[in-house]
Amino acid sequence: MLRGWRATATTNKVPAMKRSLGTVWIAVLVVSAALSLAGTAQAKPWWMRGIDSNETDFLPPDVAFRVGARVDGSVVKVRWVIADGYYLYRSKIEVKAESPDLVVAAPELPPGALKTDPYLGTQRIFTQQVEAVVPYSRLDAGAHPLQIKVIYQGCAEAGLCYPPITKVLFPTPGPSADVASEPPYRFESTAIIAGACAFLLAGLVLRKGRKLDIPA
Repeated sequence: MLRGWRATATTNKVPAMKRSLGTVWIAVLVVSAALSLAGTAQAKPWWMRGIDSNETDFLPPDVAFRVGARVDGSVVKVRWVIADGYYLYRSKIEVKAESPDLVVAAPELPPGALKTDPYLGTQRIFTQQVEAVVPYSRLDAGAHPLQIKVIYQGCAEAGLCYPPITKVLFPTPGPSADVASEPPYRFESTAIIAGACAFLLAGLVLRKGRKLDIPA
């Protein structure tokens, strides 16, 4: 009887020990995940790496340098809107073809203003806004969507220089595109004509089915 009791007691201790180890491992995983999330929350964004300043002192690059493009005849116009206290380097602006069979020329830019900064020395820069005019030609007869790649780099007056930024843009049709030449109110005119035809047809059907009284 004693031996049987001891064997049963030993067998019961093993599952209890496994449950304790499982609880410990779960606690370790929870703590590790919390530490990982804390480290991620404290990590600086890519444009702030290696900078001692507080990241809240500077705008994200997409806010500091907003960019868009539109087609105007045989050129693409790329426009940057630059936040106050920020500037773009003229020499760092590039525009390249991204879609197949697209050929783009070098962007035509205004001269800009001279500035000497601690990063690249004396450079020509743009503030507030700037527009690049890019002549282009297509060899695909419009078979592919028009895509361009823009590369640019800028800094903040407060002391942060962003790494080069690359974006792929789909230029929107400009004033000279075919979309702008469509006549207005096309759908409204079609609806009015269709309604008039339906009214006349209904009148003919009613008139055909009407019986005339013959006078006595």
